[in-house]
Amino acid sequence: MIDTSAFQGKTAAYFTLGCKLNFSETSTFGKMLQELGVRTVQRGETADICLVNTCSVTEVADQKCRQAIRRMVRQHPDAFVVVTGCYAQLEAEEVSKIDGVDLVLGSNEKANLIQFLSDAWTGKDSQKFFSVKTKDIKTFAPSCSRGNRTRYFLKVQDGCDYFCTYCTIPYARGFSRNPTIASLVMQAEEAAQEGGKEIVLTGVNIGDFGKTTGEQFLDLVKALDAVEGICRYRISSLEPDLLSDELIDYCAQSRAFMPHFHIPLQSGSDTVLKLMHRHYDAQLFADKIHRIKAVMPDAFIGVDVMVGCRGETPECFEETYEFLKALDVTQLHVFPYSERPGTSALSIPYVVSDKDKKLRSKRLLELSDQKTETFYMKHIAHEAEVLFEKAPRGKAMHGFTKNYIRVELPAQKADATLDNHIVRVRLGELTPDRQALKCEII
Repeated sequence: MIDTSAFQGKTAAYFTLGCKLNFSETSTFGKMLQELGVRTVQRGETADICLVNTCSVTEVADQKCRQAIRRMVRQHPDAFVVVTGCYAQLEAEEVSKIDGVDLVLGSNEKANLIQFLSDAWTGKDSQKFFSVKTKDIKTFAPSCSRGNRTRYFLKVQDGCDYFCTYCTIPYARGFSRNPTIASLVMQAEEAAQEGGKEIVLTGVNIGDFGKTTGEQFLDLVKALDAVEGICRYRISSLEPDLLSDELIDYCAQSRAFMPHFHIPLQSGSDTVLKLMHRHYDAQLFADKIHRIKAVMPDAFIGVDVMVGCRGETPECFEETYEFLKALDVTQLHVFPYSERPGTSALSIPYVVSDKDKKLRSKRLLELSDQKTETFYMKHIAHEAEVLFEKAPRGKAMHGFTKNYIRVELPAQKADATLDNHIVRVRLGELTPDRQALKCEII
């Protein structure tokens, strides 16, 4: 039983690290606390409750988590501090020993965060950390939240069964699981009733949707496409081996699924892909890109690439570079490999130096900039529909086209009434920082 009176009139501060899924979950936790009478802390105030949602994808992420926790404790010295997320799952006892931390919840427990918080805060339970083993992570914490942006983030899946050699996510989030299509449609309908126009589908391995319910991801896409009021959907990330031709073809003619894909490659070298235990080869990945471009020539395609993993010799990296250079993709999300305790990648003998990781990252980021700029420039002088997002007073307003081109409307033309509205514009030249296209409203 939750003691709701303990929450009335309290304030809370939130800090999130990591992926869109984490941000979506934090937003949902915030909404739940708000319904109990908890107000988000304002600048200059100290909070009664602090929630830190952590990431553990790299060693640097672990370090940032520890820094964020200590910073929250310093800034809110009298607050009740709760830590959850992937780092909290993997290192629950270690996190609980950080000065100022009151409660640590692993991946199974965060679904009942409010109950755990109520019991601990009111003194009903003195245990400091809760974290079950990977095989026992079975709960699914629903999440469909807007947070501070125009877009909603709908969590459709959690966990992963792939166990790539470099990755700790299956240990941190458990095995693949999902809610029903019917429940997700209901959440999308609620977002539409609240005025939402765009929803991003989030998860750990979204294409694996259906493990729990026996349903198919394509059926989910079709069901969401029929939800009235939602004008745009984006799929946050799809493994190439789970991106079917049927799904690509459906998105090409769909009412609301945008010509925008994010597909993890990790390496363009088959040698490295095998060492990573990925479920595809470079040719399959290239075939998927060609298929998308054949039916959606203007599609934005983002690609995850990892550099410097064990076994990536200079020759293997050059394979990756040349593969990506020749591929019609739009943007590269480049990540240097980070050694994670307990992963099987540690048994691979060839180790890449930090210096070489930085040099390889730099080359790929430069290639990414070239590809993105080329993609943007092809659309100069074209008309497009942009969903605008609220801008600070006196600042330029930004939004995105259907195919995820970032668009900037000058501050003198920005209008608060444009927020969360889809507006037809003519695309202009690149902004001085080359991160967006200028536009004028038609």
